[in-house]
This record gives sequence, structure tokens and C-alpha cells, in this order.
Amino acid sequence: MEIVICPDADEVGRVAAAKVAQVCRAAETPVLGLATGSSPLAIYRHLQAMVADGRLDLSGASAFALDEYVGLDPAHPESYRSVIHRTVTEPLGLDPARVHVPDGAADDLEEAAAAYDRAIRDAGGVDVQILGIGSNGHIGFNEPTSSFASRTRIKTLAERTRLDNQRFFDSLEEVPTHCLTQGLGTIMEARHVLLVAQGANKAPAVAASVEGPVSSMWPASVLQFHQHATVVVDEEAAAQLQLADYYRHVYAGKPAWQRFA
Repeated sequence: MEIVICPDADEVGRVAAAKVAQVCRAAETPVLGLATGSSPLAIYRHLQAMVADGRLDLSGASAFALDEYVGLDPAHPESYRSVIHRTVTEPLGLDPARVHVPDGAADDLEEAAAAYDRAIRDAGGVDVQILGIGSNGHIGFNEPTSSFASRTRIKTLAERTRLDNQRFFDSLEEVPTHCLTQGLGTIMEARHVLLVAQGANKAPAVAASVEGPVSSMWPASVLQFHQHATVVVDEEAAAQLQLADYYRHVYAGKPAWQRFA
């Protein structure tokens, strides 16, 4: 696991976008794994700048969203289908036909989840999976005690997660209680995983997931087992890391051929 500590949230986005671009340039037909929420927005802004000035071409890329609310109209502005379209598909010039989101409105949610995993496999797997992290350590919507072997499935959202997401809705009552989410086992099959976190409220989850024991109580800690995991955080999110100085030393001393930003 590589830990990169940046001075601020915008630099997190720039460095993380550089990692995404590196992986995409090395893939013949890149497959992106997309996260929503506020954490990855700076990544998408920096990727948009790369696309705009010709440094990156994603017109042939495919993409798979991590999750979707159950029971929320896909046309709702806070459905992840809508969010992905306005923050990723349009700005990055992706082909909408190649951008996939779990079907939270399906009559048969179990089959919709299984079909989503099949679609990822049929696309050749995800080259780089972008992740945020919840204040309780969730990635995707894999809440604490989620199985490390879990596949895409329906999950009940923890009340803390609903409270965290209330800012996107007019009231807590409007926040859905269930979702379809890629499982931890699905996420771990991506060839590269890239987790970003900003702000002091994420510091406990970052420290527990990066330096604590691997535990289903902190779902993101499973990334310690991934061969190519990169964690990019700002100073506030890194505040509780015991080895922060070591991570800075390692990153500063990387040879040019290992650098991506």
C-alpha cells in the first residue's frame, strides 16, 4: 500500500488524477471504477482538464459506478446515475453507452446485482477503482461487518451513513435506506485501487484502515491485502497516521520512473 500525503484537498485531486491517467494510458481500452460523494470530485476536475488540453483521451473507456440507491428515481438529481452523468460522463467525454450504474430500480434486485458483476467481468475487469471512505470506514456502501468476499448486492445503509449523506437531500427522511453496492470482493478484483480522503472527520477511518488490523469493522482495511493500492489524503485526513513522516519520506525519495505525479 502506497500512502501519499498532500498539503490540501485540491492537491489530493491532482495527484490522484495523475495516478488514474497513468493506469488509463497503459490500458488498451481502460475500464474505470467510479465513486460518488464529495471525495472524488477534485479527481474528476483534474481529469477533465487533462481531457480538455489533450493529455488524456477517455473516449474509448468504459466505466462502472460503485453503487446506486434503491428506490430512488434514476432521474432524481441525487441518484448516482444522475451524479455520474453530470460529474464524470459529460466532463470527461465518456460514451454514455459505456458508463454503467447498478439498477436500483430493478424489480429483481438480486438478479440486477449478479448481472452487474457479470458486466464487469465481461468488460475485462476494472483497471483502476476510485474510492472514497466513509467516516465509519465503509467503501462503496460496504458498511462495517461486510464480508471481505462479498459481491454486488443490496445493503441497508447505516444511520451514520444516511446522516453523512443528508447534505445532498432536503431532509433525512428523503435519504434512501437501501442501496445496491459492489461488494468488497468485487472491489478487490480491480487491478489498481485508489482511495482518497480529505478533512479531519476522515482521519480516524484513514488511520484505522491503513495502519490498524484488517477487520470487517473497518471495511476499507481490506485494501491492505491489495497488490496495487494507493491512498492519497490531505494533511487533515492524515492527522492520526502514526507513520506519516515515513510516508512523506518514502514519497519524496521515489525515483522518477516510479512517480506518477
